[in-house]
Amino acid sequence: MSRLVKIKPGQKVDLKKVSTLPPDDADKDVSAKLLKEWQVEFDELEDLFAFAAVKGLLINVQGMDAAGKDGACRRIFGMGNILTGRAVCFKVPTATELAHDYLWRIHKEAPARGEIVIFNRSHYEDVLVVKVHELAPAKDIELRYRQINDFERMLTENGVIILKFFLHISKEEQEKRLLRREENPRASWKLAAADWREREHWDEYQDVYEEALSRCSTEWAPWHIVPSDKKWWRDHQIVEVLIEHMRELRPGMEQFLEDLGVKRRAELAEWKAANLKPRA
Repeated sequence: MSRLVKIKPGQKVDLKKVSTLPPDDADKDVSAKLLKEWQVEFDELEDLFAFAAVKGLLINVQGMDAAGKDGACRRIFGMGNILTGRAVCFKVPTATELAHDYLWRIHKEAPARGEIVIFNRSHYEDVLVVKVHELAPAKDIELRYRQINDFERMLTENGVIILKFFLHISKEEQEKRLLRREENPRASWKLAAADWREREHWDEYQDVYEEALSRCSTEWAPWHIVPSDKKWWRDHQIVEVLIEHMRELRPGMEQFLEDLGVKRRAELAEWKAANLKPRA
């Protein structure tokens, strides 16, 4: 049923060939029922993940303006315990950030063990926006594809799981969403003139996204293309991938906590034997 595309390493991406809509047999009501079931399961798995603190989880969400990045973040955080996770939204770099390498501000926000972090935009802006607007020399941008892959590999080799989602919407759907923001006084704060200016570069952004997705989908940090014209289907696909990865971790997390419990009980028994006098 799913139209979500998991990009294989070395696969050439052509976004024009990837649908932005759900498959014909997708059912919104069935999806809503599944999401409720997954939420109960995720809540338990998230607690296990936090208590075991064996791995960190980094969820990277990218997409054009109005693709639904904020909505995806709300859906994920609405499923479990907000205390075990946080979202980071990367804006235009500050003067301090520009004085460092472009990955400096990214690395310090990477998740600790037991923590779930969502990047709402990320280091990929440094091969997307920077390339479209020629904000860095072409030779520097070219280096960044390899550097990003090396950076993500280093994170995964040090206990961070990386899930990357590109929210794929059509140009027509983006226009509808931007216009709805204009017309709705309660949503117009989300809209900036820059959103319309960036839309003028739609084709250029599609090209640079294709290149980034093609060159930076690896075995250790694959990209997923998520058809996102329908918000309910976007949420369904992201949560399904997330819950599948968390399920794979369950046996290891449960074993770690069981072993830890045995160790703690032994320590407690030893302390009692040394410090508590038997009752008369």
